[in-house]
Amino acid sequence: MLITLLSFMYYLVQPIKTPKVLYIPKGSINQIISQLQDKNYDVCKLDAFLLRFIGSPQSGWINMGSTLNTKADFLYKLTRAKAALRNVTLIPGETTYIFLEQLATNLGLNREKLQEEFNRQSPIEEGAFVPNTYKIPIGISEKELMNLLLHTSIKQMKEMSFKIFGTYNEKKWFRYVTIASIIQKESANNKEMPIVSSVIYNRLKKGMKLQMDGTLNYGKYSHVKVTAKRITKDKSIYNTYLHSGLPTIPVCNVSKEAIMAAIFPAKTNYLYFMKSKNGTHDFTCNYSTHLRNIKRATK
Repeated sequence: MLITLLSFMYYLVQPIKTPKVLYIPKGSINQIISQLQDKNYDVCKLDAFLLRFIGSPQSGWINMGSTLNTKADFLYKLTRAKAALRNVTLIPGETTYIFLEQLATNLGLNREKLQEEFNRQSPIEEGAFVPNTYKIPIGISEKELMNLLLHTSIKQMKEMSFKIFGTYNEKKWFRYVTIASIIQKESANNKEMPIVSSVIYNRLKKGMKLQMDGTLNYGKYSHVKVTAKRITKDKSIYNTYLHSGLPTIPVCNVSKEAIMAAIFPAKTNYLYFMKSKNGTHDFTCNYSTHLRNIKRATK
């Protein structure tokens, strides 16, 4: 009995390495231990046995306090500790550049590491996040945060694609996201989105350049006013005054409404639109009317 007791004590003081903030899925003790094993954490059936005396693990984000704990502390924290959560909102139309700045500031994370992890984990340079209010555990690492946000977002995109098309084709999907990102930047409201979408498709069909200011609100220029000088000087893939067709990647992160508008545009003959004094857009089929709309709006 003494040898058994000493063996247990020795086992409980052994170190175990985990992230500072650890996610525990819902399930039985055995299921949780099994899933932790699958993630290469140093746990075994003995831990499941000990937990039956200590208590059931909590589901959700657990604050381990440190990346290195004794096995006793680790098992205790699984049943008692909870990570504090902070809400971070990504608004539709915001760029990843600005969102990473926001995450770094609000969560006290390293901006460069966030960018590195995004570049490593994301399937595309822009448009990979689904705008939403995310509950982020305080203390999460840059790597784990990017994994959480991207996994959640891509899962939602796949679900939406399967619901509409019955399949998910990454290249095809992100082409729609690219169109949706222009719609998001250009539309005054959700009601306008299918109409703006129709203008994009109509211009593409006729071989016309899109010539839309919103495409130049990419990256760090998300909230910068587009000027005539910027239009002539910007040589990026996003300058639809300079380049024909769509940009090769999205301009920003987009809402469900913008994606639906990209997939299901309104049926119109519109080729032009201009923001009116009341904040919405005037749409027209011919250039002469468009010029009158411009003159009226700029008086």
